[in-house]
Amino acid sequence: MTTIGFIGGTGPEGLGLAMRMSLAGHAVRIGSRRIERAEEAATTVRDAVQAAGGDADSAGALNADVCRESDLVVIVVPFEGHAATCADLAESIGDKLVIDAAVPLVFKDGRPGVEEVPEGSATEQAQALLPAATVIGAFHNLSAKRLQDLSQPIAGDVLVTGDDEQGKQAILDLVAELTALRGIDAGPLAMSKFVEDLTALILGINHRYKASAAIQMVGLG
Repeated sequence: MTTIGFIGGTGPEGLGLAMRMSLAGHAVRIGSRRIERAEEAATTVRDAVQAAGGDADSAGALNADVCRESDLVVIVVPFEGHAATCADLAESIGDKLVIDAAVPLVFKDGRPGVEEVPEGSATEQAQALLPAATVIGAFHNLSAKRLQDLSQPIAGDVLVTGDDEQGKQAILDLVAELTALRGIDAGPLAMSKFVEDLTALILGINHRYKASAAIQMVGLG
């Protein structure tokens, strides 16, 4: 069992990922700047996993405490708070393995797009602000609604980017524990921009088709 901490775990995507990882048998810790929100989110995760027949180990705490207590940290905050959150938590995270799942989404005239990031992508920004950590990009393109529906497996591929091969493999192994998901090595951290851009494309498609589709790469062995 790994203790996985979620920074931004009170939001829809973070809650869904926490539910899936808790159902897979991991202890999850939900962080927030407000302890009440963290504890409420942890209860939501625990109730959902228990209703699905799992044995949930979930608790809420302040962000810095979650980072210190976790083996693996998942950052899934809205992009407007991404840089400040990473900078504030750099000391608490230290040299841990980090998944960055933030996407710099913007909406213009109701259409989703992606904001330009000086570092190239949100994931690369996280690595720049967390220099001692090993940052891996993953879980950008999954539907929060489907993640939270534990009655159904969430089929699809998770594109994983990173410059540290051992860290990337650890996240690919984690993805393999989540029923029906498949991890795909999408290359170095510099490829993260293209993975994040896909989120806007998928959101637009799902809006037009009233769906919750995910990506799937065909032709891989």
